[in-house]
Amino acid sequence: MTSDAPPPAVEITFECTPLRGVPRLDIPLDASPGFRRRLERMQRAVGHHGTRNTYYLTDGRCTFRFTNDPDSGWVGFVFEGTVLTDEADRRTVGSDLSITLDRETCDWLTQPAVVWLTQSAKHAVEVEFDRFIAAGDLGRALERLAREQAACDAAGGYLGMNL
Repeated sequence: MTSDAPPPAVEITFECTPLRGVPRLDIPLDASPGFRRRLERMQRAVGHHGTRNTYYLTDGRCTFRFTNDPDSGWVGFVFEGTVLTDEADRRTVGSDLSITLDRETCDWLTQPAVVWLTQSAKHAVEVEFDRFIAAGDLGRALERLAREQAACDAAGGYLGMNL
């Protein structure tokens, strides 16, 4: 047995964009196909959920570990979508996430287990977003967005490649 700490049973990472702080969602004519698709998904999220107390998560990953071997016995999902919070932005009240199985190292994985784990990933992301709020990361994300908006306004509305 080694003294290295085992990886967490559930590992979740994501990027967060507060939708109320996004001044524009129009798609630049010269946008790359990937950026265009991301903005289209954000437009749909705003159309469906609005911008108040809504946060768009991108580059999300959720990994469940079932063994103590870091090279086997894990299932990884990718996700993107909207998280909704209460009126005071203190807790998650729901989510609308697209979650897809990305990789796995479990030769015993069955389709019913994938369905159940996909639902578990949704709940795990919501719990993790509460931890994100409690850690103050949501406040930092809002501050970052305000700084970017101020820089954009100071530059006359254009920040080059940082559109």
